[in-house]
Amino acid sequence: MFRTISLAITVLLTISLIAIGSTNHAIAGSSTEIKMAVTAAFVSANGMPVYEKIAKYVAQKMGISTKLVSGFSYGEVDDMLDKGLVQVGFVCGLPYTQKFEQGKAELLVAPVMADPRYGDKPIYFSDVIVHKDSSIKSFADLKGKIYVYNEKASNSGYNLPRWRLLQVKKELGLPLGSNFFGRIIFSGAHEESIRLVANKTVDASSVDSLVLDYDRKFFPKYTSQVKVIESIGPAGVPPVVISEIALKKDPTLKKRLQDVFVEMSADPEGRRILKEALIKRFVVVDDSNYDDIRKMEKEALSAGLPDLN
Repeated sequence: MFRTISLAITVLLTISLIAIGSTNHAIAGSSTEIKMAVTAAFVSANGMPVYEKIAKYVAQKMGISTKLVSGFSYGEVDDMLDKGLVQVGFVCGLPYTQKFEQGKAELLVAPVMADPRYGDKPIYFSDVIVHKDSSIKSFADLKGKIYVYNEKASNSGYNLPRWRLLQVKKELGLPLGSNFFGRIIFSGAHEESIRLVANKTVDASSVDSLVLDYDRKFFPKYTSQVKVIESIGPAGVPPVVISEIALKKDPTLKKRLQDVFVEMSADPEGRRILKEALIKRFVVVDDSNYDDIRKMEKEALSAGLPDLN
C-alpha cells in the first residue's frame, strides 16, 4: 500500500524564494535553481514533508529556487542525476559508490543521525525484522522462510543482507549456489517491506534503519508490529551527492551547498528541522566512508553470490 501511495503522490514541489537580508551564499550569475531528488534510502513516503522543509531551508539560505522530487526508484533517481535532470540527490550508498567510480557524482554531505546507536558517526544499519510474535531469532533461522526485499540497488535492503547470507551459508556449511529462502518477494520500498512483515504476509526483511527509526517514532502503525532480530553493519550512511553535470555548469555550487548543510546545526531554524528529521547534523565526508559497502559487495560477488537467494 505504501509503495502505491508513494508512486501515486509523487511530489514535485517548487519553492521560489528571494534572498533576504542575512543570506550569505547567493552569488550573482551562479545557479538560481536546484532540483533535488530524495530516495527511500533516507525516509519513507511518510517522512517526505520534513525533506521538503530541508529543501526550503536551503533555498532561503542560498537565495535560489528548489524543486524537490520523490517517489522514484533508486535507478530512476540515478538516471535523473546522470542526465542532469536533478543536480542534488539524497541517495543510497551502493548506487553512490558506482556513480563515484564512474565519475558521475561527488559527495556533498552525509547525515549524522541523532540516535545514540549511531555513535555520532555518519553510519547506519540494515535492520533484519520479523513479526513481533515470531519465534525467529537469527538470520540463520530464516532458512526456508518467505523473505521480502525492497530493490536490488539498495545497500541495506540487498547488498548488506546478501553479504550476511554469505556468512550464514558458510557457517551452516551450505553450498553457495543453493537456495536459502523458501521464497523471495520484491516489494519496491522499505515501508512496503515493513508492512508485509507486520501483516505476516512474509516472514522477514532487511530494511534501512533510518526509515525504520523514523516510522517507529512518527508512524508506528506497522513498525509497532515488527521487531529487529539482527542489525547488519554499520555501513556508510546514505549520502547527499551532486551530479557531475551540475559541477561543470557551476563549479562554486558544491562548496556553497556544503556550507548551508553543515551550518544547519548552528542555526535555530536549521536545528529544528534537523530534529524533526532525527538528524543531529550534516557533515562533509570522504569517499572512504563508503569502502565498507564496496567491501561487502566485492566479498559476495567474488564468492559467487550475485543474488540474495
